[in-house]
Amino acid sequence: MESTRNKLIDLLAKDKDTYISGQMLSEHLGISRSAVWKHMKNLEKDGYQIEGKSNKGYRIISFPDKLSENTIKWGLNTSWLGSKIIHKESTPSTQVIAHQLAQEGSPHGTIVLADEQTSGRGRLNREWFSSKGKGIWMSIILRPEILPYLAPQLTLLTATVLAEVVQKNTTVTPMIKWPNDILINKKKTAGILTEMQAEQDQIQYVIIGIGMNINQTKEDIPIEIQSKATSLRVESSEKHSIKQFIHLILEEFEKAYDSYLINGFPEVKKKWERYGFKIGESISITTLRDQFQAIFSGIAEDGALLVKQKDGEIKKLYSAEIEWFKDVEEC
Repeated sequence: MESTRNKLIDLLAKDKDTYISGQMLSEHLGISRSAVWKHMKNLEKDGYQIEGKSNKGYRIISFPDKLSENTIKWGLNTSWLGSKIIHKESTPSTQVIAHQLAQEGSPHGTIVLADEQTSGRGRLNREWFSSKGKGIWMSIILRPEILPYLAPQLTLLTATVLAEVVQKNTTVTPMIKWPNDILINKKKTAGILTEMQAEQDQIQYVIIGIGMNINQTKEDIPIEIQSKATSLRVESSEKHSIKQFIHLILEEFEKAYDSYLINGFPEVKKKWERYGFKIGESISITTLRDQFQAIFSGIAEDGALLVKQKDGEIKKLYSAEIEWFKDVEEC
C-alpha cells in the first residue's frame, strides 16, 4: 500500500506551479491538517523545498538531489516508461530484482534503480564496478510484442539512446563498440546487458540493464582497468546530475522504443552506424574455424556484425573474438 508520504508527494508533484490547500490535502489523504503540516516539515528535513502561503496552500519548489522513487518521478516527461519505479540504496544487482518483479507481473516500463551494486555484471558475467552515487545502475522491464529472435535489436536500440544522450548533453563524442559498449576516447563508459524470458514464438519479458559511469574521478576507477574504463566526469572535466541523466535516458528511450515498434529497425540501424566504433576500418576476427582480417562494414537488420572480406564478400558474424585494440575481447 502506498504510504501517506508518497501520496502527499504525488499530489504536490502533479503540478509544481499550483498550490494545494491544506484542507484539500487533508481530505485526499484522510488525515488532519495538523498531520499534513507535520508531513511538510518532515519533507523539508529530508531536503524537499516546500513553499506554504496563507489562503493558497502548499507546493514543492524542488526535490533533494538524492535518488528515490519520488525524486525520479519529479520532472520525468514520459508516458509509460517509469510508471513504476523501484529504488534501492544498495543491491547486489538491479537485474536480479527486475527478474523477480517481472516474474511477479510488474508492468511494462517498470524501472529498477540503485545507488550502488555490490555484484554488478555485464555480458558473459563480467564484473562491473558500480560505485555508490557515482553512476547510473538501472534495469528496465519491457514486455514487447515482437518475436524473440528480434530481441537483440533492443540492445542496439539502447546503445543508440545512450550515445544520443551523451552526444547531445556533454562536450564529448561517444562511439558504440559492437554490440553494447559506449566508448569515449576508446574507453568504456557504459554497458548494456539484455536478458529475456520467452517461449518459442512469444516474449514474456525483456530486461535491459544499463550501467553508466557518470561522476567517477580517475581515482574512483580501479587502477587495473583505468586503461579500459572512464567516466563522463573524467572525459568532460565536468560533474553531471545523475538524476538529470536518468531523465534524459528514459525520455529518449521511450521515444526511440515507440518509434521502433512502429517503423522497425532501419532507423535504429542508421543511428547505430553513425556512432559505430571502427566502421570502415580493419579488424582482426577469430572464429571456431578461421582467423582473418576484414573491414567492419556495419550491422545487419538482425543486429549481426557485417564485415567485408578481402574477396569483397560481405559476411555476417554473430559470435567471434574480435581484436578491437591490442587485447582480444570476446563479443
